[in-house]
Order: sequence, then structure tokens, then C-alpha cells
Amino acid sequence: MTHDLPLGRHVDYPREYDASLLFPIARSLGRDHIGIASGELPFIGVDRWNAYELSWLDLRGKPRVGTATITVPATSPNLVESKSLKLYLNSFNAARFDSDADVHARIVEDLTRVAGVPVDVRFGLPPTDEAAPDNAVLDCIDSLDVEIHDYGPPNADHLSADASRVVTETLTSSLLKSNCPVTGQPDWARIVIDYHGPKLDRAGLLRYVVSFRDHAEFHEQCVERVFVDLIARTGAQRLSVEARYTRRGGLDINPWRATPGIERPAPGRDERQ
Repeated sequence: MTHDLPLGRHVDYPREYDASLLFPIARSLGRDHIGIASGELPFIGVDRWNAYELSWLDLRGKPRVGTATITVPATSPNLVESKSLKLYLNSFNAARFDSDADVHARIVEDLTRVAGVPVDVRFGLPPTDEAAPDNAVLDCIDSLDVEIHDYGPPNADHLSADASRVVTETLTSSLLKSNCPVTGQPDWARIVIDYHGPKLDRAGLLRYVVSFRDHAEFHEQCVERVFVDLIARTGAQRLSVEARYTRRGGLDINPWRATPGIERPAPGRDERQ
């Protein structure tokens, strides 16, 4: 029967502005699972959200549309659950505001309250690019001729490095996939690993990336897990890990974690975003 199909089912979206839709999740919950003790973090970083579906009404009821780039520091006590962010932004659709600046101020205030630290919000999106660090050669490992049987949970035993060869290189893979722990929906990403240290075994790295495939964890926690595993298993002296997740619900997220002292990658978007 057609009424048994998931297609066409009604989904309740907010009909008025509602900041209470934002749902915080304590970062400590995920960090406990990857062995990051409370206190000083072993990395610096941010979570950069790109919002493609943003609209509100002016005082005369005429719709305004826009996009936004939202940057949440990794030091915030809470991350923002993605579906709640989507519903929150949709709650602006039927709300009237004096000006675009008022909308901006409201979003900054609400997200700062939920995240627990100041959140940067800017209207507009970064340009589409290849996300390569300046002056770096990006090597994609996806074409390696390897056999893979491990799809989860993430298996750091695949990681190894040659201590006799210290290199500086930037590796990337578009085969990162995990699942949302709230909705069960797949999350797809390209990951960029820029490091200085013992040379990574690329086949093992690819097997490790693919071992996230059936794993359920938030985007931010996946990137932190990759960072911690690489430091522990390879002894990298300098490490930057960024994941560019594809868009879902009008949002994509780009978590970045790095050893202290590394400059944040320039904002950008992949073709898949």
C-alpha cells in the first residue's frame, strides 16, 4: 500500500522562529570514547558549517534569501546536532526582521549560547576549490590496488609508518563514509591529511579510512578519532586533518583538527559539496 511507503510522509517543520530547536551535544561524550582526557586538548581546530538554505522576511513580508558560513571552535563544550541546526535555520522562514544585520545577530547569539563559546557567523559561502594547502602537492590514495574487507568499527591497527623515512606530504581520500548516530543516514566526505613525520603506509591508511564505513559517529568525532589514531600509531610530528562532508539538509560540515601552531586551511568547498 502507498501509505506504507516512506516517500511523501509529512515532516513537521517549524512555522515560527524557535531558538529552542537547537540541540547541544557535549563533546566530552565522544572524546571519552577515543581516549581524550578532560583538560588540555591534543589539537587545535574548528568546525566550519556551510548553510545553503537560509531565508527570512523583511518587515513588509517580502522574503529574503541567503547563505552562511558558521565556524565553531573545537574548544567549545558542545557541538550542535546537525538536524537541529537545519530545523533552527528553517524556523526563520516565516519570521520578520528589521534588517539582515538583525538576522545575523540573532544567529550569532543563539549558536554562541548553545555551543558555549563565541561562534563566528558570516553571510556568504567560501569558493569552490580543491582544498589543497598552499604550496602542497595533494596525493590521492583512492586508486591504490588493495583488497579491503574491514568496514567497521574504525581499526587503527591498519595504520603504520616507516620511521626510517621522514617526509612532509599531503594525502587525500574521497572514500570516507560513516553514519549519523541520530538518524542512521550515511555521511560522505573527502579527508585531507597533511603531515610531517615517519612516512605513512598508504595501503594501510586507505584500509583505515574505509573501516569507518559502517561506523556511527558524529562528523566532528570521526575527525578527532582520525587525528588521535594517526598521532598514536605513526608518531607524526606535525599533523592536520580536515574532512569535507557532503551536503545534507542544506548543510555541510568541515571539521579540522591539527597540532598546535599550524595555520588553519583557507575556507573552501569541494565539487561534491
